[in-house]
Parts: sequence; C-alpha cells; structure tokens
Amino acid sequence: MASTVTTSKDSAATSRPGYGRLLRTRGAWTFLLPGFAARQPFAMLTLSIVLLVQHTTGSYGAAGAVAAVTGVSMALFAPYSGRLADRHGQRAVLVPGVLVHTVAGLALTALALTDAPLWALFAAAVPTGASVPQIGPMVRARWGVRLKGSPLLTTAAAFESVTDEFTFVVGPLLATALCTAVDPAAGLLTEAALTLVGGLLFAAQKGTQPETGRDGHARVEHVSALRVPGVRVLIVTFLGIGSVFGGMQVSLAAFTESIGEPGLNGVLYGVFAAGNMLSGIACGAIAWKTAPQRRLVIGYTALALTASALWTAHSALLLAGLGLLVGMCIAPALITGYTLVENLVPAGARTEAFTWLTGAVALGQAAAVTVAGQLEDRLWGGAGFLVPMAGTVLALATLLALRSRLATPPRGRTVARGVGHRESVAVD
Repeated sequence: MASTVTTSKDSAATSRPGYGRLLRTRGAWTFLLPGFAARQPFAMLTLSIVLLVQHTTGSYGAAGAVAAVTGVSMALFAPYSGRLADRHGQRAVLVPGVLVHTVAGLALTALALTDAPLWALFAAAVPTGASVPQIGPMVRARWGVRLKGSPLLTTAAAFESVTDEFTFVVGPLLATALCTAVDPAAGLLTEAALTLVGGLLFAAQKGTQPETGRDGHARVEHVSALRVPGVRVLIVTFLGIGSVFGGMQVSLAAFTESIGEPGLNGVLYGVFAAGNMLSGIACGAIAWKTAPQRRLVIGYTALALTASALWTAHSALLLAGLGLLVGMCIAPALITGYTLVENLVPAGARTEAFTWLTGAVALGQAAAVTVAGQLEDRLWGGAGFLVPMAGTVLALATLLALRSRLATPPRGRTVARGVGHRESVAVD
C-alpha cells in the first residue's frame, strides 16, 4: 500500500489536479464502482419513508416525524460506526450493518402497511437509521489513503460531492416513481435491497480500505475527532446544509401535491440536486488559490441568501430556478468542509470525522423534516421552505463567529490533546 500512495503522490505533483488524473489513481475503481452502488439507497431513504407513511396515515407531520427519527438515529450512531471502522476496519463494521439495515427497513415497511400505531413506526425507524451504512465517509477515507499529501485531495473531495449529488438526482426520481407508479412501499423495499447488495459488494473490496491499528506497523492512538475544534464548527455548518435537504424534501412534496402535480416532486428535487452536482464538477476542476476557510465563508453566505428566497416561490418554474441556485451553493460548502477535514484531522480519526459531518447533515435533515412537516400541515403549502432559511442563517452566524478555529495547524503541532500520531511538542 505504501508504494501505491507514493506513486499517486509523485505523479499528481507533476501535473495540474484534475478528474482525469484522479480517476487514474491505482486501485480507485475497485472501490468507486461498488461504493456508488452502495450509497444510492441513502438518497432514497428519507423520501421513501415520507411518501409511504404519508400514504398510510394521511399526514405529512407523521411522515416527517418518522423520517426524523430515522435521521436522528443515523446522526447519533454514525460517528460510532466511523470510530469502529477506524479501529477495526470498514468491512468489520459494514457487513453486520447492512444486514441489520435490511431487516429493519423491511420491518418498517410492514408496520406502515398494516396501519401500526405511530410509536411502532418510531421503534422500527431507530434501527433503520442507526444501521445506515456510511459509504460516503468510507470512500473518502480510502481516497485519503491513496492520495496522502497530494494536491488531488481537493479534487477527490469535489468528485465525491458530485457523486453524492448524482445519487440525489437519481434517488428521489427513483423513489418517487416507485412510490407513485408502482406501490407506496416500493421505494423503501428497493432501498433495502440495494443497501444489502451494494453494501456487501463494497465490503468485499478489502485491499483498498485504510489500515487500522491492528494492521499497521506503528501504533495509532484513536481519540475522537470531535475533540478537534474545527470539526465542531464544521458540524454546525453541516447541520445547516441538512436543514436545506430536509426542508426541500418535505416542502417540495407538499407544494407539488397542492398544485395537483405530485409527479413533479422528483423532478424539482432532481433540478435542485443537479445544481449541486454541476457546481461540484466546477469546483473540482478549479485549481483554488483562495484559502479553504475563506471559500467556506463565501460559499455559505451565498447558500444562506438563496435558501432565504425559497419560501417566496409561488410557481413550479420559479421554484425550480431557485432550487437550482440553492443546489449550486451547497456543493462548494460541502467540498470545502470535507477538504478541511483532511487538513485538520489525523488519518487515524478521519472516517469518524467524516461520519460526524454526514451525521450532522442527517440530524439537520431530520429536524428540518419534522418542523417543515408541521408547518405544511398547519400553515400554507410551501411554508416548510422557511426551515432552510432559518437553518442556514443560524449556521452562517456560527461560522462567522468561530471561523478562526478552521485554521490549519502548523506541521508538527497537535490539533487536540491526544489526537494524532505524535507526541505533543513545545512550539516556540
């Protein structure tokens, strides 16, 4: 593995970073293809739950609450999954996780179809969310091993954001088509099946997973990535991004139903995700000279401004245009945040750090789904769009106040007590 890392780093250093060189990294395709298949269900899960439970209960509030429990459960358990993957290897965590998720998803579907009480749906939603496989963070951790010290790391972060957003173009469209044209339960059933097959295929790629303390020659001290101050700031910013995803999912579904065009839901969400994907492609193709901390502040300001305009849309066409702009502002913030993790967090805690950020998005999404669902039930169609505005504005205020904590520490200096591969040393 060491020779592979060296080869990738040396070759990248002699050329301008770009997607072509990134995709020629040795061994990359062995985890990229199964990783793409395994992360696709994640983009289907929340919307599939919302559409199924709303169909069986008639309430967006109930549907949003069940989806929120799933998201909160994932947010709480994802960092522990990442920490276990750092310590014991990704395969050891992934295989039992996908099995549990498949069973829990099937149980939630059966309970919803049999008109089980709401508390029973909540009970099934907990293991469904807790066992969501953290494929995105695991793929990012594999890139970190392959590209250690390479300028291609920013390109890899952009590529992963584009991949995530491509799944959010396909996932909602697929979930909506299955739930509206086939059966309300078809989306969640397909999600469970894809998780099982894709997750097991990804777990089988043992050769590219990061080394653990058991594999390596040097002992790596495992301490929570949460102790790095910059990670805590990024968690807040990603909570705001999650509020956009959650608010959009519920509010678009309610808006399209209110105008008598429920089939437009997946199309409008696909436009939003397409904007995210296109800006992600552009971000990865640019050789940035601006410091990532500054890029994050600028990008997040644009996100807050565009998200604040969503609630004013009164037509599908205007909403599509605003959704496209919001999506274009999300990718730069996500990419820069993940790039900062590579700079702030030691390798032995990066999978956990990535899962904290993924969990923050899920938690923000869960809260947004709950609040937006209540607003849609009690106020006007489209009132849920107030949630992305509130979430991003509050997160931006936090980011501006604490942005100094995102500064990359000098080499040789520990970023938090007990975190890293070295003994703490005095720095003059």
